[in-house]
Amino acid sequence: MLFSSEEQGGFAPERAKWGLPAKDRGMGEVRWYAKWHCRGFSLGIICGARHGRESLYQRGSICRTLRGISISFEEVESIKKSFRIVDRTEELRDAIAAIRAKRNVLIEGPVGVGKTVIAEALARFFNRRIFRIDGDERYTEQKMIGYFDPPLVMEKGYCREAFLEGPLTEAMATGGFLFINELNRMPEGTQNVLLPAMDERKITIPRIGTIVAKEGFAVIATQNPEEYIGTSRLSEAMKDRFVWIRLGYQSEEDEIAITEKETCAGDPELVRVAVRIVRKTRGNPDIRRGASVRGAIDMVALVQQSSKKPFCEMTLLERRAAVERAAFMALPPKIELREGSDEKLLEMISKMVESAFAEAGSQPADRGGSAVPPPKQPSGNF
Repeated sequence: MLFSSEEQGGFAPERAKWGLPAKDRGMGEVRWYAKWHCRGFSLGIICGARHGRESLYQRGSICRTLRGISISFEEVESIKKSFRIVDRTEELRDAIAAIRAKRNVLIEGPVGVGKTVIAEALARFFNRRIFRIDGDERYTEQKMIGYFDPPLVMEKGYCREAFLEGPLTEAMATGGFLFINELNRMPEGTQNVLLPAMDERKITIPRIGTIVAKEGFAVIATQNPEEYIGTSRLSEAMKDRFVWIRLGYQSEEDEIAITEKETCAGDPELVRVAVRIVRKTRGNPDIRRGASVRGAIDMVALVQQSSKKPFCEMTLLERRAAVERAAFMALPPKIELREGSDEKLLEMISKMVESAFAEAGSQPADRGGSAVPPPKQPSGNF
């Protein structure tokens, strides 16, 4: 059995919460595959066979099973509804399968694609506490594991009561999820602390002894692609202890739906133009890192708040000016050029705005130059 009878009983609240039967349905197996990704070798997990969107799975049947524990369409849709997640059905199924298979999950993707949302959704779905760490080069081993409090040591000596637990030891003690945001920004020495906890489900702390992880403990980590500045490659030992889920940019229609959901925008043309501008930043050879859907959300929100009248009532020149000004504010922090100055970046943004309006059939008669004077940008690689 994948889970003990005691553990299966522990999942009863989860099944009841999501409207699932008390007894697990279906039988199946876990099928593993190895996948090459970028310059590193990663492991992925597939449970059952993949189907298209209009599949038996979506009509309510079970297509993925894990030794008596199945993942239904209704289950995934409940998560998406609760967390207002657009699409991501395949990724959510893979993530649920990995946790039920007692595996640690590494979610990789560019900024703004929903890695953190999926991690939080998993914790809520499995009714686990989540202990979050934001990775950076200053995060030490002591912060992750915990440390002895000097005043308590003076009073009680080196004992368990004088030890202040870190997020790793807390997650192990409670059977929760240790969520590490941007794992590949963390020093390798700090990363190595995770290895025995992930592999042997225990760690040894001097003067304390061995801490054994409670049933349910898992590590969920996210990372940006290796080409991002400030990131480093994970060691082979670290990657070997994860299963890998890749989140890419979503389709244009999905990003439109996300932007509408986040901004409550009443004008579909404004949303579509903003999304198209953002998507143009990703295919430009002069741009190392393009903007995520957050850029479109910011642009729409700025236009809505700064305009005196609805977008649909503006003239074409007014629309172009409003969107361009919002783009000058929203996009520079989200774009990383391969080379060039801030002025060049603003010129590129202006051309993207013009192109997006042309594709939308809203190109103003005045095609020359920018509709608004470019603002002065602070110095630096913004």
